[in-house]
Amino acid sequence: MAPQREWLERDYYEVLGVSKDASDEEIKKAYRRLARANHPDANPDDPDAEQRFKDIGEAYAVLGDAEKRREYDEIRRLGAAGFGAGGRGAPGGGATFTEGDLGDLFGHLFGEADGPRAGGFTTGRGRTRPRRGEDLRAEVHLTFEDALAGVRTTLRVTGDGACGVCGGSGAKPGTSPRRCVRCSGAGQIAVDQGPFSFAQPCDVCGGRGTTIDDPCGTCRGSGRVVKPRQLTVKIPAGVRDGAVIRAPGRGGPGMNGGPPGDVLVTVHVEPHPLFGRKGDDVTIEVPITYSEAALGTKLTVPTPHGARRTIKIPAGTQSGRVFRIRGEGAPKKNGATGDLLVTTRIQVPTNPSKEQRRLLRELGEHDDTTAREETLFDGQRQPS
Repeated sequence: MAPQREWLERDYYEVLGVSKDASDEEIKKAYRRLARANHPDANPDDPDAEQRFKDIGEAYAVLGDAEKRREYDEIRRLGAAGFGAGGRGAPGGGATFTEGDLGDLFGHLFGEADGPRAGGFTTGRGRTRPRRGEDLRAEVHLTFEDALAGVRTTLRVTGDGACGVCGGSGAKPGTSPRRCVRCSGAGQIAVDQGPFSFAQPCDVCGGRGTTIDDPCGTCRGSGRVVKPRQLTVKIPAGVRDGAVIRAPGRGGPGMNGGPPGDVLVTVHVEPHPLFGRKGDDVTIEVPITYSEAALGTKLTVPTPHGARRTIKIPAGTQSGRVFRIRGEGAPKKNGATGDLLVTTRIQVPTNPSKEQRRLLRELGEHDDTTAREETLFDGQRQPS
């Protein structure tokens, strides 16, 4: 998404319900919560759900990207200040921005006064720049095993797409758009709005630079239709919960010859009853008996890849000790593999049998509690 005039008008923090100093994690959690609650599939009877879902995605596309968030905050700061250092004075202490001033503003912020990141603003020559298409968002839910192995999956994405009848031109098949007489094909006109003067999309052609005499009956002249479509994406092996996979060029179509946007797929990994993740390592907790911990044993444990491995538990193993099995974790980006971390937990019987009780009492008679006493009360006066 390129910096746009809408950034001065839309408070994306308010859309996501977070403060302006919210952390990246707070913004991410707010987006995920609102996206789930307002997804069109979850609100089939609510005609406004789709627009809310798109607004939430638009806000997160800016605030969820550190660089775009910085640019957004800077633009709104300059707008609130009237850009007094560079804009020309206007009644009431504001400033008036012409096309040249806007080019200076965005050129100062982004170093590209005439480059593609200046979005839909015109150049000094008045031509409308190409605009990159909208990024679309989707979510995928994976099992723990699929996240480790990697999968190809088909997703359902709802968003703008080129009309299949007119090919995106907006004109009825057999006809063509013509140059707009209002803006002379520039696509934008200068309009005063309070203390600011902006170059905004032409009110006749909607920023296209062309008008359509005989519009397409399917898209009604827009050249676009909102429709669900299927998208096949490859989820890499070892993907973590919350990761975002980018499908380049599969998003909304560009405008004025601009490139299409991307599809950003958020991955949700379902928890596993046995295994967990710690970076590229897989974790598992294994219960052992008191006698196994005291005397030592050989322990066979499952691995996330379906195999079994045997490890040696030495005598005197304490509860919580971690054993590492090399190469049985999650795949890494460099082709290596993480490890399986086995944590032992001494299992205390909750309902011992009569014989077990007898043996435990006998064992207790030989227990040495000296180390515990020294740890707890060394240097302190013993209670009388």
